[in-house]
Amino acid sequence: MTTSPDKLQTLTAVLDGLMTRYRERVPDVNGIIDALLDDEVIDAADEIENDHIAFRTMGVPNLGLASFEKIFLHYGYEKRDPYNFAEKKLSAYWYSPPQGSTNLPRIFASELRVNDLSEQAQRIIHNYTDQVTSDPVDALDLDDAAAVDAFLHQPLWDMPTVDDYKALLAESEYAAWVIYNRYYLNHFTISVHNLEPGFGTIEEFVSFLEARGFRLNSSGGTIKISPDGGLRQASTVAQMIDAPFANGQTLRIAGSYVEFAERRVLPEFADLPDSEIGPEHRREGFEAANADKIFESTFTTQTGK
Repeated sequence: MTTSPDKLQTLTAVLDGLMTRYRERVPDVNGIIDALLDDEVIDAADEIENDHIAFRTMGVPNLGLASFEKIFLHYGYEKRDPYNFAEKKLSAYWYSPPQGSTNLPRIFASELRVNDLSEQAQRIIHNYTDQVTSDPVDALDLDDAAAVDAFLHQPLWDMPTVDDYKALLAESEYAAWVIYNRYYLNHFTISVHNLEPGFGTIEEFVSFLEARGFRLNSSGGTIKISPDGGLRQASTVAQMIDAPFANGQTLRIAGSYVEFAERRVLPEFADLPDSEIGPEHRREGFEAANADKIFESTFTTQTGK
């Protein structure tokens, strides 16, 4: 079913709100855009195609994917393939943009399987998340873009203490990230395959970034390649932020980062002229092995390099 123009307009406003605050929080975003402008790869920032945006959630009552996904399903996004990250104790889905829309990003949303953590970690998490006693999305007017934007950036529970954050960090860096950052946009993703020759492969784009001094996630190799070779990804290391915690304490922690994706043309369309290639001819979906390493863009093994 095609999404109505009103819902698409609301969705666009919600996405604009997310990107506005994300760009303020992640200086690499403007740094990369400025570098592309300087090299005349693009003439304006809005020429960049956003492959997907990603969110992290806690798998607890009233929250998690079951709650969060209601927002974007309302605007016509369609739930697609599930993914399991056994070592990190995460579940995820991706969501395809509304039918009839153009230039809207896919969504990749994950949740921590809190019940799989130690009793101590579960106690810490529930001390905060149990403050949410009903599904907050059910009380949200999803047709009010300003209300949805505010919700995605507002505290859902009390400000954590440094001790609680560090205890979670020792067991699950994902848990620590979410307990502080909540629904902040985890990353957006530049589609490199639509850039001009010389920048349109992930290898070329990574070389461009490295030459300009951007720090890239090296977990599993700087370039993550799906087994079929069709999806190639890389990412920056998360920007560090001086974060205020409870009791007036501060700590330098990982914020968000930028990802880059190349979706190669499917073998059955290899003979199509470049001028005829559209999104439907390229590799779709995601790859768990790639995503598993991209998650580590916020981990101390990367940010502490």
